[in-house]
Amino acid sequence: MNARNTRTITNSALWVFWAVLALVIWGELSTNGLGLNIYDKFQHLGAYALLAGLVTVALGARRGWLLALVGLAAMGGILEILQGLTGRDADFRDEIANITGIFIGGSIGWAVCTLMRAWLVETHAAD
Repeated sequence: MNARNTRTITNSALWVFWAVLALVIWGELSTNGLGLNIYDKFQHLGAYALLAGLVTVALGARRGWLLALVGLAAMGGILEILQGLTGRDADFRDEIANITGIFIGGSIGWAVCTLMRAWLVETHAAD
């Protein structure tokens, strides 16, 4: 893996992050959610794990990535409050699922970034 491939991966992660973020916001604020027949807490956990993993990879687990994860948790809490204004139930347990997903996704994203850096160093050492 070279530096160009790493940039491609991080840029792709950023684009996918924004698309998933829009979908999550829409899903949380729409009156019917996404309409998936999956336990609600798993939806929250999975969505925020994906968001956290993507933003961690997009930022390369460097400058500001922990702040971005805190921002995701804050956004989840705000969306949960706003959800109560749309006729849906605001549930504190949803925010717990969000934060759990952020922890899992951020950890996986950090591991991916660590592996990418190791491959990049190994590639340069082999040259």
